[in-house]
Amino acid sequence: MADPFGFLKYKRKDNPYRSVAERVLDFKELQVPLDVEERQEQAARCMGCGIPFCHEGDFYGGGRAVSGCPNDNLIPEWNDLVYRGEFKKAFERLARTNPIPEMTGRVCPAPCEKSCTEALNGEGVTIHDNERFIIDNAFENGWVADSGRPKERTDFRVAIVGSGPAGLSAAWRLNQLGHNVTIFERADRFGGLLMYGIPNMKLDKDIVERRIDVMKEIGIEFVANTEIGRDIAYETLTADYDRVIVATGASVPRDLQIPGRELNGVKFAVDFLTDVTKVVLANGDKKMRQSLKGKHVVVIGGGDTGNDCIGTAVRLGAASVTQLEITPQLPNQRTESNPWPEYPMVGREGYGQEEAIAAGNINLTRYATSTTEFIGAERGQLIAINTVKVGPDFKPVEGTEETLKADLVLLAMGFTGAEQSVFQGFGVNQIFDDNTTDNEKVYVSGDAKRGPSLVIWAIREGRKTAEKIDETLRVLVTQ
Repeated sequence: MADPFGFLKYKRKDNPYRSVAERVLDFKELQVPLDVEERQEQAARCMGCGIPFCHEGDFYGGGRAVSGCPNDNLIPEWNDLVYRGEFKKAFERLARTNPIPEMTGRVCPAPCEKSCTEALNGEGVTIHDNERFIIDNAFENGWVADSGRPKERTDFRVAIVGSGPAGLSAAWRLNQLGHNVTIFERADRFGGLLMYGIPNMKLDKDIVERRIDVMKEIGIEFVANTEIGRDIAYETLTADYDRVIVATGASVPRDLQIPGRELNGVKFAVDFLTDVTKVVLANGDKKMRQSLKGKHVVVIGGGDTGNDCIGTAVRLGAASVTQLEITPQLPNQRTESNPWPEYPMVGREGYGQEEAIAAGNINLTRYATSTTEFIGAERGQLIAINTVKVGPDFKPVEGTEETLKADLVLLAMGFTGAEQSVFQGFGVNQIFDDNTTDNEKVYVSGDAKRGPSLVIWAIREGRKTAEKIDETLRVLVTQ
């Protein structure tokens, strides 16, 4: 630890967000990184704890959310190296566990910071922003490609179905280990959730494509617009490749089957965000058309995706935005039943919520509220919704019914799991804890295995799956 008093000398300082008035006019990145000297001061706040809770992910006390890094990132080590100005060494330590840290350095909710020892009586270290600095600096200095090159090549071929964070992580690690990797993606661009599930202001698509480009440079093959089971038979893939990884994500969105669901104007959040991102990518730096001008938007769901939908709707000129959350409002600070180092179950105002409130949506979020009906006009267009308050048991509270104007409803209630057809196609009936299946050639990784989760979990599973495959392939050589 370079400075044992750093956490006392320097106050926490996050990468600041651009002002609301400025950022709602475009889809450019929200944050403005600190300069190098300030970043080193933030790294100096790492205490070098005897027991660093930050770099191991645990569900302390049986809590709902992980606290600490599920990917076992060597956080105290690379914080110290950043403070010392040894940026290349910091990158090398970070890259030992995280193949794509530029993604988590932008979109991860940073459970590592919540379990940081400094967060017990103060504010945790800016681990998330430090990680972003390390990898962006590595790209600027041209260190990334060499870190992914193998020392030697094997003759083994691995196919990966899906190019989201698990697929990219697995591909990077397999390539490092010398295997020949091909990623198949059914969409027109690579990145999966990173490309189309997260809006550009939160994760600039140039960042995603920068990673894809360097992966191509070091020998990983990418095939777009290709759906396994339609464009390539399942049997063909398992015959042509020594191993196959299913990394298709938890892509089935949770639906709301109530009267009026068929109306025009009721959409899944992921479809809405995908469509907007495609327009952003097509337009480049051109100003987006205010396609929601005069429209009343309702977002059903209180998670990150709901927040992304709110921020997107504001940028597209929505006349009003309302968010509905079926659960009660969380407290502003930890309760006695939610102590450190558990993940803090407290209320937070997301960037999109801040923007919507600034735009005049004073009563933005309605908690403990359920939608009971979508109401349409004669031609099948949505015009309103019926809602009702619910109690702790989620049962309707009589006399609390309300009708809200709605031209567009976005269902942001999370995902139920992976599409089962791909497992059926590969003849997979069982998926085991080590990501193997009852088809010895087929492995499952990321959200396709564990269900909807964090990007950092997908990265860990991709890396671990790659190492498991390498182990099984090496055994074949010695037999």
